[in-house]
Amino acid sequence: MPALAIVRVRGHAKIQHGAVVTMNMMKLTRVNQCVVLPQNDTTKGMLQVVKDYVTWGELSHETVARLLFQKGEVTGGGKLTDAFVKENSKYTSILSLAKAIDKGEARITDVKGLKPVLRLPPPRHGYEGTKHAYVDRGSLGYRGPEIEKLLDRMLAKPVEGK
Repeated sequence: MPALAIVRVRGHAKIQHGAVVTMNMMKLTRVNQCVVLPQNDTTKGMLQVVKDYVTWGELSHETVARLLFQKGEVTGGGKLTDAFVKENSKYTSILSLAKAIDKGEARITDVKGLKPVLRLPPPRHGYEGTKHAYVDRGSLGYRGPEIEKLLDRMLAKPVEGK
């Protein structure tokens, strides 16, 4: 079962209390934060509570590895490296950790000292609409494998001169 990427799209104004509590449990406290969680009944139930504030979908292990390589942070301030993963977990590299996460055998929290939240910049050319579901040409809710396109836009390097 592939892992799920969950990205917070909406801010903190006018949010139901249950959604605030659930997003805090998921560690999604700010807009454009992303967490990678396993697909299980608990996660699905939490997503039903916060579906009006986040977007989510399935990830391939290549995208998980790219997210960890580009945006993975360790406590104390620093980028995630293969050496850090090898030293603080049973995995030998970021790629082997990403494959284990994709298979459901590991979680990001299995690496001691790795922050569970990935802080991302806003997507290039913005969100489609932050008040409508993805199926209605908005940004909220389930988008399946299309989440990778959104993450690509968030991880794209800015073009010089624009």
